[in-house]
Amino acid sequence: MPAKKNYGTARRAERAAERALSLRMVSPLTTTSRTEPPPRAAALRPLPGVRTEPAAPVPVPTQLPLPLRDHAQRALSDYFANLDGHRPAHLYDLVMREVEEPLFRAVLDHCAGNQSRAATILGINRGTLRKKLRELGLAS
Repeated sequence: MPAKKNYGTARRAERAAERALSLRMVSPLTTTSRTEPPPRAAALRPLPGVRTEPAAPVPVPTQLPLPLRDHAQRALSDYFANLDGHRPAHLYDLVMREVEEPLFRAVLDHCAGNQSRAATILGINRGTLRKKLRELGLAS
């Protein structure tokens, strides 16, 4: 009996790569550029009987988004550069204290205070979010 071919594996891997690319978190600053696929030829043809005006030039942004991890790495590099001979200690706790409150504030602002949506976005349980908000003094 001939071996059965598995056509789904390659497509699943392709879709996973597409999802990973679309889920990449970015922020407003960057030095890299993205490329977009060219439009299909059918989209470039004018419709019959429709007069088309030349499109206004689209302004090209001078900077594209910089990944969040690059901002974090830059901030930590600045922190180490400004230690002035002191030795860092308990860095994990320090970073979590500094990042957690602004993270929760930003997500809650984005969700207009809806804690269930905020917990979903953060990937934590709503009860855990409420507990963290109480600890940080952000509970309403």
